[in-house]
Amino acid sequence: MTTFRIQRINKQIQRDLSSFLETKVRNDFAKNAIITGVDCSRDLRYAKVYFTTIDPKSRDDVHKALREIAGLLRSFLAHSLPLRLIPELSFFPDTSEDYGRHIDSLLDTVISPHSGSENVENDDEDDEELDLNGDESDEDGEDLDGDKD
Repeated sequence: MTTFRIQRINKQIQRDLSSFLETKVRNDFAKNAIITGVDCSRDLRYAKVYFTTIDPKSRDDVHKALREIAGLLRSFLAHSLPLRLIPELSFFPDTSEDYGRHIDSLLDTVISPHSGSENVENDDEDDEELDLNGDESDEDGEDLDGDKD
């Protein structure tokens, strides 16, 4: 469980990294990264940075570019964060969007709209209700099984 302070630091690192990638980094592959989350360790020595890309095919190239400029990003963070220790950055692709798409496709196959193939009949016999005792009764509340209570 992360503390409130660690959560604030995670958000600040995410904002700063996104800003640095957008403005100060010249590597085109690294600029394609969208930072989705940061998870720092409790002692702030390590940070897992999760990223995604618009084009899933370029994810490996972006991952390689981010690993190459990790030291540069860490030095940018050192100038912007008022921390004694700046975490070592490790980059991981965020696959939650792909997983969500996969689940949606599974749900679409399971819950497909019926095109009128079912034959639905409305019989008056199906409208019978059950009492609290489990006896069948009709709409007027009369017993249908013949028991007298």
